[in-house]
Amino acid sequence: MRRIRIIGIGAGNPEHVTIQAIKALNTVDVVFVPDKGVEKSALRELREEICRRYIEHDNCRTVPLKVPKRAAAGDDYRGSVDDWHAALAESYERLFRDELGEDQTGALLVWGDPSLYDSTLRIIEAVRARGLAFDYDVIPGITSVQALAAAHRLVLNRIGEPVTITTGRKLAEGGFQDESGTTIVMLDGEQAFAKIDPAGLDIWWGAYLGAPQEIIASGPLAEIADDVVRTREAARAENGWIMDTYLLRRRGQ
Repeated sequence: MRRIRIIGIGAGNPEHVTIQAIKALNTVDVVFVPDKGVEKSALRELREEICRRYIEHDNCRTVPLKVPKRAAAGDDYRGSVDDWHAALAESYERLFRDELGEDQTGALLVWGDPSLYDSTLRIIEAVRARGLAFDYDVIPGITSVQALAAAHRLVLNRIGEPVTITTGRKLAEGGFQDESGTTIVMLDGEQAFAKIDPAGLDIWWGAYLGAPQEIIASGPLAEIADDVVRTREAARAENGWIMDTYLLRRRGQ
């Protein structure tokens, strides 16, 4: 039976790859490498660098996986995501059938960890629901949340208090709600942190975490929000893409 290994590769540094992930990579025959076009070629190149660095045998080949663009969400965010996932599931099924022998093992290298704001596992289950028989396992990876905390030398939680992980979309809709704990914000393409009431809030922000071009900033949100927005725009223009996340916390509690 075909087998797929879903391997978390960390937040941008090839040295984030765990020993478990390296061992898993050395069991595969095919690595499916997402291709999101020229704009995000650096993401493809990092995956290829990981393969060159850690796969020790010559029998593994890489196969590009064309990633369709997601339609603009508009008023139906969930619908646009569902349509995108369906298109991805069709692409995955076709590649698994055409490029992976019945007794071979393939790998998908997932940025960060497959459990956190990544849909690979949902798409894999959708492929299985379409009737293609294969087994799969999951190798965890270092998340951008962990990399952010390390870069800023932070403990994520206050003593006895919760940590909330949310998205920029949700923060924009409801503002900052976590008065006693810590809020981690991911997938914020619209810089929601610059649009909420900053009074009493501190921010710890990071982009390209773990990568050579890593950028971090921290301080009172009211004082540095505009600087972070400008830094983020300049970095995206220079690199053609950006991945960032940040932590918000009420000061003095």
